[in-house]
Amino acid sequence: MQVNRQITRRRLIQTSAVVASGVFVNPSAAQESNSPNERLNIASIGCTGRAAGNLDGVASQNIVAIADIDTNLLEKGSARFEGAAKYSDFRELLDKEHEKIDAVVVSTPDHCHAPAAAMALRMKKHVYCEKPLSHTVKEARVLAELAKRYNLKTQMGTQIHAGDNYRRVVELVQSGAIGDVDRVHVWANAVYTGAKFKYTEKPANVNWDLWLGPAVERPYSEGVHPFNWRRFWDYGTGSLGDFGCHFMDLVHWALDLRNPTHVSAKGPEVDEVSTPAYTIVDYQYPKRGKLPGVHLTWYDSGKRPEILKTLKDKDGNVLDWGAGQLFIGSKGMILSNYGSHLLLPEEKFTDFKRPEQSIPKSIGHHAEWLKAIRDGGTTTCNFDYSGALTESVLLGTVAYRAGEAIEWDSKRLQVKNSEKAQNLIHKEYRKGWDL
Repeated sequence: MQVNRQITRRRLIQTSAVVASGVFVNPSAAQESNSPNERLNIASIGCTGRAAGNLDGVASQNIVAIADIDTNLLEKGSARFEGAAKYSDFRELLDKEHEKIDAVVVSTPDHCHAPAAAMALRMKKHVYCEKPLSHTVKEARVLAELAKRYNLKTQMGTQIHAGDNYRRVVELVQSGAIGDVDRVHVWANAVYTGAKFKYTEKPANVNWDLWLGPAVERPYSEGVHPFNWRRFWDYGTGSLGDFGCHFMDLVHWALDLRNPTHVSAKGPEVDEVSTPAYTIVDYQYPKRGKLPGVHLTWYDSGKRPEILKTLKDKDGNVLDWGAGQLFIGSKGMILSNYGSHLLLPEEKFTDFKRPEQSIPKSIGHHAEWLKAIRDGGTTTCNFDYSGALTESVLLGTVAYRAGEAIEWDSKRLQVKNSEKAQNLIHKEYRKGWDL
């Protein structure tokens, strides 16, 4: 799809009006679209669960094809898109429908994100992909490089990035409200552990071979599909992989972080099958220009930083928030979560004048991607930004599984001090699957 990057004055006025309202409606036709009624032609890989939410986000467009390895879920998820072609194998979908498609939404389990997204990107299709962007560090880098090479519009599915609260925290941090920030704590409650393979007879509705994709070949195991795969190293990356991209996102955004240089992790004894009952991970990020280096600690599965027990609001209540971020600066702190934030200590900021809002209200996480495809703009969670975020998150799982503190050379994608950790930067794909 070729996009006309010239915006007329009339179109600019129309666009500004709808953005101000918080809802985006494309004011003029996408140029040279293959789609009827001037809508984008979109293929969806996955169609229920999180995939259904992503389909909701792009349902205003022309959904031309849907793939799912489960025939029951495929029938359920595609029922509202009359006329969409249905496939079990996303590779077949992309091969047969590629001339019709403008863009692809990838909502598979994590281990299939990269093979699906990479295939679409090489076909020069714009891609929206759920978080984490990939299952391995190398996969994230490959996707970012493909998107850049072909100048494609991409977005990772960290929907909370579009919320107003995150924007206000970024403005506060970047305005210097709490001074130089060199320490951050990030924590989340979700627990994904206890995975065990239970080999049983495969249900007729599940194409298990396609579900495995690039993963190690195994017999069908109950209790993996459609959701509990997050507990298995073969398919997911546990609590850190699932929620790190949501909660560490705010820190990366506010502090302009990309790749750490040192990562260490602790948790229970490593299980080769199951993700752990908890992890605590320390990341060291280098200086960025005049900004100081940052020490970020991640906690999951109910673990929290000890400092929370000492934080109180103006009424003396302990601020032991269940999940969130704590920015510690030279002039104060910011406690935040998805929907709220506080400047601390509160009495110090009673008369504080907030910076003017400089980050505009989002038109919607999916709408932002659709708009970028049409007008040649960018997105806030494009694969360059979200690729670096995903790499950082997954380096925590690498350090934990290797059982060693790692020194990281981001440019070369190399662990400088541990061959065991280096072997976890990527994985061998099963025959018939490619990155």
